[in-house]
Amino acid sequence: MSEGRLHLRAISERGSFITLEGGEGAGKSTQIGHLLVNLREAGIEAIGTREPGGSPGAEILRKVLLSGSVARLGPAAEAILFSAARIDHIDKTIKPALAAGTFVVSDRFADSTRAYQGARGQLDPRFLRALERITLDDVRPDLTLILDLPVAEGLARAAARRRAGEAPDRFEREDLPFHESLRAAFLSIAAAEPRRCIVIDAAGAEEEVAQAIFEAVSNRLIVPAVVKQVRHG
Repeated sequence: MSEGRLHLRAISERGSFITLEGGEGAGKSTQIGHLLVNLREAGIEAIGTREPGGSPGAEILRKVLLSGSVARLGPAAEAILFSAARIDHIDKTIKPALAAGTFVVSDRFADSTRAYQGARGQLDPRFLRALERITLDDVRPDLTLILDLPVAEGLARAAARRRAGEAPDRFEREDLPFHESLRAAFLSIAAAEPRRCIVIDAAGAEEEVAQAIFEAVSNRLIVPAVVKQVRHG
């Protein structure tokens, strides 16, 4: 499979940045595991990461954010703290990996801030866009896969994965209307940016969803690169 790796690197020294988004219980972490295996079997160097977190500093902030202790300060403060974690994540993990030609697959990124802190219209979209300009610089996903799932099913999955005695995190504790607005927000992002986003039906069997994800990645990021190399080689 090394030939595939050579084709990809002949196009660009930069790796590709893939993000998985969606509501609670959509299966993002599980599917990132499958995608990493499939990419590596195709001869592509790839790493997985997550938000909040993904770097030492951001992991410290993850504990604070998911505890819910910041929520009392309001959605603006929460969004700013998520962005602070994202800056460290980008600088320490994402940018170095992309520069080395590695694919980066992240469990959540800036779209989650748009959806979660922007859900129910809590924050002015102009405020969130300004945060993105400050935080992201030139780091934008090449492809975003939005795992879509009915809210009730996603919350049931999230509850089932918790260990005995483990409390739901800050966002799992939100009410049903919040999660419905969250789902709508992600679908709205996908509709507004179809060149970047693909909606994946996450209600199917785990293996079927994994196959749909890898086909989407192959069609958008892998096959075009190989075809371009063949044409110009």
